[in-house]
Amino acid sequence: MVHADYSNITGLTKDETLQHIIDSYTALETSNYVSNLSNLSSLLWYAYHSLNVKVNWSGFYLLNTKNENELVLGPFQGKVACQVIKIGSGVCGTAAETKKTQLVPDVEKYPTHIACDSETKSEIVVPIIKDGKCVGVIDLDCLELNGFDEVDQKYLEKLAELITKTL
Repeated sequence: MVHADYSNITGLTKDETLQHIIDSYTALETSNYVSNLSNLSSLLWYAYHSLNVKVNWSGFYLLNTKNENELVLGPFQGKVACQVIKIGSGVCGTAAETKKTQLVPDVEKYPTHIACDSETKSEIVVPIIKDGKCVGVIDLDCLELNGFDEVDQKYLEKLAELITKTL
């Protein structure tokens, strides 16, 4: 199998598709976190599009090693994004601060939502926790309300655990 074939996802259920992401990430994993997160942002993008979920951004924000009060933009797929997010601010910053997944069915109703893309309607952000510390977040945005659910949360939280191996 060539690397690009991991992105060819068709005819699978949601559970099978999300498990495919986990399996593919494990198969493609290297010792370099930038490579891993770059491929994973692509896998997420293609997987959700194969499910006809209108994801408009899939990627990562990572703890700034020079200022641990903020997250900085990491590898992603989608439009140009916010480069810095303060811990505790917005959906990503809240996930980082609370170390809890933020499942947001309507971003307009989220009190501190940061609109990097005004077209985004819903979002899920999963903290990546290593040694009790949030070192980054997985961030997915959707063009439709209620774009994500508890099934997404379950699999994305498994991915977050796998990511910690190379961060």
